[in-house]
Amino acid sequence: MLLLFALGSNGSGQLGIGHKEDVSVPKDAHFEEELPATASITKIAAGGNHTIVLTTTGDIHWSGDPNTGACGKFTQTQVSQPPRFYPVDLSSLSSHEDLFRVGLVAATWESSIFTRLDAQGRNTRIYSCGTGQKGELGLGNFIFRTATPSLIPDFPPPDTEIVDIAACMGHVVAVLSNGDVWGWGNGRKGQIGAPEDIIYSPRKLEGINFKVVKAVCGKEFTCLLGSPESGNIVVLGSDKWGIKAETPSQVVGWREVGASWGNLFILKADGSVLSWGRNDHGQLAPASLTQTKHIAVGSEHTLALSEEGDVTAWGWGEHGNCGPLSNSDVTKGQQNVIASSKFIPPGAKITAIGAGCATSWVAIQMPSA
Repeated sequence: MLLLFALGSNGSGQLGIGHKEDVSVPKDAHFEEELPATASITKIAAGGNHTIVLTTTGDIHWSGDPNTGACGKFTQTQVSQPPRFYPVDLSSLSSHEDLFRVGLVAATWESSIFTRLDAQGRNTRIYSCGTGQKGELGLGNFIFRTATPSLIPDFPPPDTEIVDIAACMGHVVAVLSNGDVWGWGNGRKGQIGAPEDIIYSPRKLEGINFKVVKAVCGKEFTCLLGSPESGNIVVLGSDKWGIKAETPSQVVGWREVGASWGNLFILKADGSVLSWGRNDHGQLAPASLTQTKHIAVGSEHTLALSEEGDVTAWGWGEHGNCGPLSNSDVTKGQQNVIASSKFIPPGAKITAIGAGCATSWVAIQMPSA
């Protein structure tokens, strides 16, 4: 059985734990439909007040405030119940012959973006729902809100598929199988290329001189990476907090990468974490960090799963998202253990971690009875 635990900001019920109070210790999230025994969680995408969970079965579930449309269609009964995760309603787009299976998911502040897998398991269609006053939906100049997941037309181009999508508060980027990158939303700082503007439909980012395989988005910047072997990296957009100026010339052998609103984090092949950018609330990786298997980067905090099986958190923890803090809302230069393999049942395993807008997530696979 798969269990998902959450802590942090919960004023809109985005943790799905049955109430709307912030919590600083992990609480189990409730699902209307029990997740299949074979399912695991592949991605947790968080907007300002909503959460989307993607599983290996291609299903997505929502919790939080659905009134923006970012959770798709919902019922008043769902809103009146204690907060939990509900399946995103894709019934109008799905059939027994053509089931809607999701491959990738991302979220802006008030919208959700996800790809649909075709019969060959490729991400060849992309949908959005929610509210986007500055092009975040990618649906053209005149659509600012939709509660129905809507196909972004004429994208991706023929003979390509989407291999990665990323988003932050107000912009979205998609990496294609040919190494090109397209983006839409608020690009006024150059985070989705030139000319700097609000982009209402997918537009190709020009001038990238390497094949991109991975993208992450901060509040006003985008980081693009080539293959780990190439080490290619470039940051577009605002240089606030030195996010561009401090970018290394290469990051050969990177394993994972994440972006907060004002930071970049790179998990390297040797298990160390490289970070730069904003540090007024302890956002940078602490020097005491042990060898790391996975990272998950939220708005102003980060989680790391160590080789020993500890999940630690650091950064701005004002909503409890970094666990209990004794004397401030900041974990400057240190880290809190919020979950540990040492204290879960024998045979159980921490399988995934996630971080959102002051929210933290730990998925645990329980042993079969």
